[in-house]
Amino acid sequence: MKPEKILYVDDEAIALKYFERLVGPLAPVLTAASVEEGRAILAVHGAEIAALICDQRMPGERGNELLRHARQHYPHIVRMLTTAYSELGEAIDAINTGEIYRYISKPWELESLRTDLKNALELSALRCERDGLLRDKMLALQGQLLAGRLGALLVAGAGVVEGPPEHAVYRCAQALLVMGTLDPAVDWNRWDYADIHQAEARRGVALVDHLRHWLRRWGAAPDGGTPLVLLHQVLGGEIRGGVLHLTRADACSALFSAPAGQLPTLEDCAWPAWQLWTGGRYALAPAASGGWTVQEVPPEFPGKDWLASAIEHLHG
Repeated sequence: MKPEKILYVDDEAIALKYFERLVGPLAPVLTAASVEEGRAILAVHGAEIAALICDQRMPGERGNELLRHARQHYPHIVRMLTTAYSELGEAIDAINTGEIYRYISKPWELESLRTDLKNALELSALRCERDGLLRDKMLALQGQLLAGRLGALLVAGAGVVEGPPEHAVYRCAQALLVMGTLDPAVDWNRWDYADIHQAEARRGVALVDHLRHWLRRWGAAPDGGTPLVLLHQVLGGEIRGGVLHLTRADACSALFSAPAGQLPTLEDCAWPAWQLWTGGRYALAPAASGGWTVQEVPPEFPGKDWLASAIEHLHG
């Protein structure tokens, strides 16, 4: 939804009517008679509002307090303060603290007011376009994180086990697909492109250490019913009829879905380490009665492009 409305807040009923009559032809207008009422309108219509104009001197809270609230919770809204010349100092403070885009003095000059509001609507549209582009970039980079973590496991696996790691990593990718794993969360106010790659590299180093820990702990190549017993000791659940039944399977996706910058724990790496240890002989699947099962499955040869295919399906 593209924000196109203007919210005007003033305790003077005549000013509200006058503003709506003057500005109505330019954009849909919402009005409020107090800061409290303005907050309530923002809570319901915040996504629809492009510009907020607020009088400074009103009973109770001042206008700049509402503008500060809008800045924190609705950053796409262009904020403007209108007040008499005697309160100019307060308007300057609001400008200097970044709470407002523009100060409009009372009494209004009609053409100047309309020009300021038109500029505010255009600025809001540009902000929305920018936010949309950033959102698309974020989604693409988040997808790259998940793909990169699968690739990192494949490279790490090749360095810690003797046989080829493809089948084990393929089983991990299958588990992500059946679980519907979401992309890792990224706080884009904190991370930039270079910092994320540095953090992911450090995750790779920690991953190798944790994989080696589990492989040393489990020792020789598995046989018989031992693999499920060892996985049960780590993930819990219940073994019945040669099948491990799990109520939750979060541990099977934790390595891949953790937020950017969060180093993997030993527990996060247990499932991929176990898949490497068993050579990818076991698969995770949803249970008919709810929960999940892990059981041995016939060998499956995913083909040379299995990783690209898995990444495409994860983001399909």
